[in-house]
Amino acid sequence: MKKLIAALTLAMLLQAVSGAMAQVYPARPITLIVPFPAGSPSDVVGRILGSAMRSSLGQPVVVEDIGGAGGTIVLCGTSSP
Repeated sequence: MKKLIAALTLAMLLQAVSGAMAQVYPARPITLIVPFPAGSPSDVVGRILGSAMRSSLGQPVVVEDIGGAGGTIVLCGTSSP
């Protein structure tokens, strides 16, 4: 009887674990934000880094230039630390 209970418990645990699969990281393209306008030296460095990240991570990297306010940017819709 103890062996049957142990076998059923093991079967239930294996069934519970099989459903917990993680998502592939990252599930969407990575956004690299450059806080200066397009064409600046920071933009060039950001695009070089984005290209290197794309090849090493195997995920698409989008370089987004947000210029203005001397490099101080505020991203709406993000949580503050």
